Amino acid sequence: MISDPDAVAALERADALHTALSHIVLEGGDLAAIAEAVGDALGCGVVFTSTDGRERAAHLDDAQRDALATADLWDQTGRLRVERIDPDGTAVGDGEALVRRVVAAGVDLARLVALRPDGRIHASDVHALERAAIVAALLVTRVEAITAVENKYRGDFLRDVFLGRAGEDDYVAEHAQAFGWQLGRPVVVVVATLDPDAMAALHPGPEERRAWQDRFANAWRQVAAAADDSIASVAFSREVVTLVPLVPSSDVQAGHAAVDRIVEAVRGDRGGGRIAFSAGVSRVADGLGELPEAFRQAQRAVEIGRRVHGGGSVTRFDQLGLHRLLALVPDGAELTAFASDVLGPLAERTPEAADLRETLQVLLDTNFNVAEAARAQFFHYNTMRYRVGKLQRILGPVATDPHLRLDVAVALRALEIVG
Repeated sequence: MISDPDAVAALERADALHTALSHIVLEGGDLAAIAEAVGDALGCGVVFTSTDGRERAAHLDDAQRDALATADLWDQTGRLRVERIDPDGTAVGDGEALVRRVVAAGVDLARLVALRPDGRIHASDVHALERAAIVAALLVTRVEAITAVENKYRGDFLRDVFLGRAGEDDYVAEHAQAFGWQLGRPVVVVVATLDPDAMAALHPGPEERRAWQDRFANAWRQVAAAADDSIASVAFSREVVTLVPLVPSSDVQAGHAAVDRIVEAVRGDRGGGRIAFSAGVSRVADGLGELPEAFRQAQRAVEIGRRVHGGGSVTRFDQLGLHRLLALVPDGAELTAFASDVLGPLAERTPEAADLRETLQVLLDTNFNVAEAARAQFFHYNTMRYRVGKLQRILGPVATDPHLRLDVAVALRALEIVG
């Protein structure tokens, strides 16, 4: 017979939780029901999150949330820093938090975090949490299977809208409402993609790559829904597309600010295995008929922005300047040929050519003011004069010929486009 009062109480809690979980499974409950059952049975706070800490369901009071925040376990965008919580327990004030993975068939699905703010979590309660994680895995697997079908259907529909083959505007608007979307209002289209270099550095296999893409798409959907549950956000094969409304409809800056808030929330503090991503933002599309062009604008913006500014950039189509015109040239080989014709050996992919191109760009930016350009590059004045002479021997009288200078400036931009 067990005589330890703590052990007896723990067994009673575990038995009560087992009964509650059985009812939840039989009645088709969700993660919120599991969180509540675990919290009530074990007397602790419970949070289910995505694998990177985005809250999915919770049974927490304000004091428990404050305790986690004080322990620096919430980032400023609301992500729970699950990577900082130890499976064996992490101190939170006078209490303890621990994390368990929610896994099914080897697939990492979610995280279960338990918090007792006034003491340690009993060993038998840990076993009860692991049982809850198993039940949660069953529910998450079921929900994700249904969600995957729904998301594919939604994605196919929005792709048809962008291709102009979804039907008449009235039909499209009515069909979108069935998804909870409002498409007939001014929006900006945002296209977001995981940065290829960031992914390549991790050497992912096909399964890992798909898991990262799914997690990325889920983050966009969840953050967008939290901002406005009528926002359309879908995943295509390699990109996530989100239609962010202007509120009020005439305030373009408010729309851009809304995009920035969503991007910041999805990005978080880049903890929990998050991968850098880039985003492109279209001009305002005032109606359904303008969505196809807005989608193309956002695609061009994200592609060119990543090439020009590097990974992790957010680029607005209106900010592309000359790059916007160059991006309309369908043949990248033509841009490469133009750059080679104008720049000669400076167009080569060598460190020396790249160094001279950098100096050339600084000279163009300073209107060939040798002294100012020398200061900008931390060169001696005579060194910069030598470089100007070398550049003019290669390019011609670029310092004095405005037409040649324009060609050179365009050629440098063309090289940025072709990568």
